[in-house]
Amino acid sequence: MEKSVMVVGLDDSDHSFYALEWTLQHFFSPSPENSPFKLVIVHAKPSALTAIGLAGPGSAEVLPYVDLDLRKIAARVLEKAKELCTAKSVNDALFEVADGDARNVLCEAVEKHHASVLVVGSHGYGALKRAVLGSVSDYCAHHAHCSVMIVKKPKIKH
Repeated sequence: MEKSVMVVGLDDSDHSFYALEWTLQHFFSPSPENSPFKLVIVHAKPSALTAIGLAGPGSAEVLPYVDLDLRKIAARVLEKAKELCTAKSVNDALFEVADGDARNVLCEAVEKHHASVLVVGSHGYGALKRAVLGSVSDYCAHHAHCSVMIVKKPKIKH
C-alpha cells in the first residue's frame, strides 16, 4: 500500500521542533513502519537579501556572510530533525532545504510530493506581529492543496 505523504515545515524555532516532536509522537510511535504516512521534512532558507531587509550601502559586502549563516542554520535545523527522527526510529524520512519564503516553499513541497497533510508549528505571535510578518500557518491553511495541521506548544501556566 502506498503511504500518504506528510510534509512538516521546519525553521530554527522551538515551536517548529515541538511540532515535529508532536507529529512523531502521534503519528509515528510506537512503530513507525505501521504509520500510514511517509514523512517529508522541509526547511525554507530565505535569501540573504530578504534576511537583511532593504539593501542599503555596503550591504553587498555582508551578503556572503549572511548567506553562509543561513546555510549553517539550515544544516543545523536538518541535523536536529534527523536526530529527532532517529530517536523515534523513523529512518525513511526525506529531508529537504528549499530557497525562498516559507509560505511558498511549503505550498510547493505539498504539490511536489502530493502530500495529504502539511504540519506547521504556531509561533503564537500577537495580532500586530502576525499582521506585519504575515503568518506562515495562516497562509498555508488558505493556499496549500491539502489538510493543514497547526501544532501549538502548550502555554506554561505559572
